[in-house]
Amino acid sequence: MTAVSVRQAVHELMAFHGMTTMFGNPGSNELPFLKDLPARYILGLHEATVVAMADGYSQITDRPTLVNLHAASGTGNGLGALTNSAISRSKLVITAGQQVRDMIGPEVMLANVDAAALAKPLVHQSLEPLSAADVPRAFSQSVFASERGPVYLSVPYDDWDAEVPAAQINQLSRTVAKAGTIDPRVVSDLGDKLRTATKPVLVLGPDVDDEKTWETTIALAEAFDLPVWAAPSLSRLPFPNQHPNFRGVLPAGIAPIGEILGAHDLALVIGAPVFRYHQWQPGQYLPETTELIQIGDDPAAAARAPFGDALIADPVEAIGALAGELGATDRTPHEAHIQIEPAAASAIDGVLHPEEVFASLRETMPADTRFVVESTSTNAAFWAQMDLRHSGSYFFPASGGLGWGLPAAMGVALADPDRPVVAIIGDGSAHYSISALRTAVEENIPVIIVLLRNGTYGALDWFADMLGVDKAPGLDLGEVDFVSIARGYQMRAEHVDSAADLDRSIAEAADRAHRNGTPTFIEVSTEKTRPEKK
Repeated sequence: MTAVSVRQAVHELMAFHGMTTMFGNPGSNELPFLKDLPARYILGLHEATVVAMADGYSQITDRPTLVNLHAASGTGNGLGALTNSAISRSKLVITAGQQVRDMIGPEVMLANVDAAALAKPLVHQSLEPLSAADVPRAFSQSVFASERGPVYLSVPYDDWDAEVPAAQINQLSRTVAKAGTIDPRVVSDLGDKLRTATKPVLVLGPDVDDEKTWETTIALAEAFDLPVWAAPSLSRLPFPNQHPNFRGVLPAGIAPIGEILGAHDLALVIGAPVFRYHQWQPGQYLPETTELIQIGDDPAAAARAPFGDALIADPVEAIGALAGELGATDRTPHEAHIQIEPAAASAIDGVLHPEEVFASLRETMPADTRFVVESTSTNAAFWAQMDLRHSGSYFFPASGGLGWGLPAAMGVALADPDRPVVAIIGDGSAHYSISALRTAVEENIPVIIVLLRNGTYGALDWFADMLGVDKAPGLDLGEVDFVSIARGYQMRAEHVDSAADLDRSIAEAADRAHRNGTPTFIEVSTEKTRPEKK
């Protein structure tokens, strides 16, 4: 019987599943797997950066994406970024090198003694095969399991040279398809509820930020003149933010959400958990006069919701079916959008208001630009000035874990070079993953990085005030020359201190990205602002 190495079998399975790009930071335990690798290897200089890049890439491709980390230490470094991937349910297959099997028990250097337990709280599945012969099957299982979120696979490095029957490759080159449609009776019941409601409201989450349903959602909202809210703690934008029906992002507190939804007799929540609160603002979840129905494909989210009924179904399919039932799919969405107010201006020379920065991006960048945002203290300014009319235009760390945005923007750009990508990063966030700049340069990733420098953790300053914590330590970042840091990584970088210079710099960066595929770093000193308007 013909035999092949475990490494060759897994490499063949990677090719079968179209896993042609891999993100990693290798160590000695991983080298045997990387021999003759049949995929493009994107190097990150820190494991959190690696996970975030793969996360951004997976969110665009919507396909299993391979990540390679180094044993327990590398896995530990990546866990912070993995908190975001777990919430967004990104399709990551995370492999980590384990020591030689005979060396794990004595707990020698680089042995991960309880490997499967290390990432377990943050992944959909975590395993270490009990034998070398089971590694190809375990890899295949991990690819399919990643359809529901990140998975973790630890492999002892002597397994890769072990032999397995070549026939195993064909046996494991298989597909697992999800079929089924929403029961037409359920769709009809939902349609009846919407028709008879006197004051319905639509709450949309990140799971319906999908080009297949973007216009259908708009048509549904317009057909019934539904007010549309985005779910709190938003990581993706599911509806154009300057559309007349859009009311904004729900506040992330129990009491304010209860008050907003309490003004309606029916709330349809599609593509989001109910709800991802943040600040502790206790109150009534929902008055008895409001009926809430949650639609999503995550059974765990439906089970843990503290109120409301739930329908477990593909949320994109649900919107399409509901719009069809109600005749909304026959409509063409109109182009009306809210008139954006002029940007607030800074009174300080050399310092711009964040609204000025976002107005410049809105006016200078193409309409289909993707924005990866990790500047939490400027949320209010961002939503006031940006006009996002395309699906897949907004990305934010799903669990709030900092350091995700800069490398995630690179993953997004790698996955889809046809749409421009801008990373909007706060100076507090930049410190977490600044080494991602090296990957952008090495891989010629055409991302534009706009760093907003205000010298503080602005969101924490706001939170400290809300919690009554006076003079909290650790919020002052001081003066850091990020331009010199970027240039040290051989990236084109400049500091701008006026709106006119910013317009010029962004336009030039966009032109370079389009013509040459090169990244640019733009540093802007900005006023301190708060995440929410008073």
